[in-house]
Amino acid sequence: MLILECPCCGVAGEETEFAGGGEAHLKRFGPGSSDDEFHTYLFAKENPKGVHFERWRHANGCGKWFLAARNTMTLEVYGTYSAQTTEPPQKIKDKISAKVPGWSWREFS
Repeated sequence: MLILECPCCGVAGEETEFAGGGEAHLKRFGPGSSDDEFHTYLFAKENPKGVHFERWRHANGCGKWFLAARNTMTLEVYGTYSAQTTEPPQKIKDKISAKVPGWSWREFS
């Protein structure tokens, strides 16, 4: 079971207190986007074995969205951070790099 900490209100809880919202850091396309861009946004998701970045909502708490970095194989949570950021804080990247040799941040398009 995942234990997540909401960075907005500071409450830590089991994953059942939160609602998953899919992959984080995706570029969202609005009106005027091409069919290919919209198709990619909807259907071309990463499903990595290892480090993954996700959106979560504190459904049974403050109700706010946040982002989490975790390992899909070990269920280790590297950290949570504000949903208003375009990439994880450096301390989370450093924690991942220390535990997963050879890992690097991929740029999202």
